Amino acid sequence: MVTFKHYLDHNIFRKVSEVADEMQLMACVVGGYVRDCFLGRGDKNDIDIAVVGSGIDFAHAVAAGLSPAPEVKFFKNFGTAMIQYQEWKVEFVGARKESYRSDSRKPLVEDGSLEDDQKRRDFTINAMAFNLRKDHFGELIDPFFGMKDLEDKIIRTPLDPDLTFSDDPLRMMRAIRFATQLDFTIEPECYSAISRNTNRLGIVSMERVVDELNFIIQSPKPSRGFRMLDETGLLTLIFPELLDLKGVETIDGKGHKDNFYHTLAVLDNISRTSDNLWLRWSALLHDIAKPATKKFVPGIGWTFYAHDYKGSKMVSKLFRRLKLPLNEKMKFVEKMVLLHLRPIVLAEDIVSDSAVRRLLFDAGDDVDELMLLCEADITSKNPAKVKNFLENFEIVRRKLIEIEEKDKLRNWQPPITGDLIMKTFGIPPSRQIGEIKEVITEAILDGSIPNEFEAAFQLMLEEGKKHGLIPPGS
Repeated sequence: MVTFKHYLDHNIFRKVSEVADEMQLMACVVGGYVRDCFLGRGDKNDIDIAVVGSGIDFAHAVAAGLSPAPEVKFFKNFGTAMIQYQEWKVEFVGARKESYRSDSRKPLVEDGSLEDDQKRRDFTINAMAFNLRKDHFGELIDPFFGMKDLEDKIIRTPLDPDLTFSDDPLRMMRAIRFATQLDFTIEPECYSAISRNTNRLGIVSMERVVDELNFIIQSPKPSRGFRMLDETGLLTLIFPELLDLKGVETIDGKGHKDNFYHTLAVLDNISRTSDNLWLRWSALLHDIAKPATKKFVPGIGWTFYAHDYKGSKMVSKLFRRLKLPLNEKMKFVEKMVLLHLRPIVLAEDIVSDSAVRRLLFDAGDDVDELMLLCEADITSKNPAKVKNFLENFEIVRRKLIEIEEKDKLRNWQPPITGDLIMKTFGIPPSRQIGEIKEVITEAILDGSIPNEFEAAFQLMLEEGKKHGLIPPGS
């Protein structure tokens, strides 16, 4: 019998094996750890142990045999326990079989055999197990031929896919997620079953759905996942605003590009240059307002005026509905969507110092991410056009570095504050203060005055005089 002991060469596995023999219980490593060993992916220090018996009692016995003994965190209602030992996070669960109600993805659980436990797994590649009993240590238990599916790069359910997806509809998202992450194919009948069961996704919380969506977005080529979400009908339920980008309309022989597929191309492009999840979300949403701003203008063609501004305003509404964080991550995406055209405009024209100062002022520390997004936004099939844009972007980048070194405008605050204006002129808060600050800011960004206190203070006095303001005692 072939064994895979080399994947189990750590004290934690030996201790689990000892306890299994002492308690005369079947214990196995199951799920993702086994799969990832064969795929050679990840740090593989997060493991699940299935025990034919009480997972909680077994966890306490294992912890007691380790030095120092780790704390056992257990969840009696679920029959699970967890310990953190060195770099290993180990979860123990009693082997179980499950049944489901039609209105919930939370199963009714009862004790079961190892076979029952493997049957309840989502996919064959996650249903493999390593035996930890001493006499069979390291043997692979693979009743549903998960190893062959790994070799063939296939996502398939152990049981009837309609039953699997109807019982726990989140598994439809997980099937697409794994296929996207691993560049696997979903077995045809399994893929058809997703389309037949899309309506069942309604019983899953949006938080869990978006967790899987984020895994897809963080994949090496996210467009594969979004195409599958579209083909199966899941995207209609999750993210209809994205589907609104689909299609090409032609008037007087003039058409616009299909903004859905353009968006997926931009998302793939950004995924080659950045692991930042929120920059990837920015790519996904950068043109989200194009359907709302689309207009045909005779003699000009299709326009999408202010789609950057309107798109940034849509971000908070989308984040709320999708249960995404409403904090600085959302603000970052709003900023990226709002500013995504600015470097492109610079790259199309002569790059002035004033325009670059304004970009630095508005983008702050996020200017590098903004440039990555703008470069990803170039999806033209015309090589000469792409080359020209990228060369111009390099000019913009050099200008950004030069002006930042000279003027220090990242996250810059004008040297004259509202408090200083009030104190200098002896006035209470008023509209005039904002107007004076705006003139000073514009003068610095235009290069009319240097970004220095003395020059800004003199301009403040001049502007104050225009408003009839004179410092007390002058």
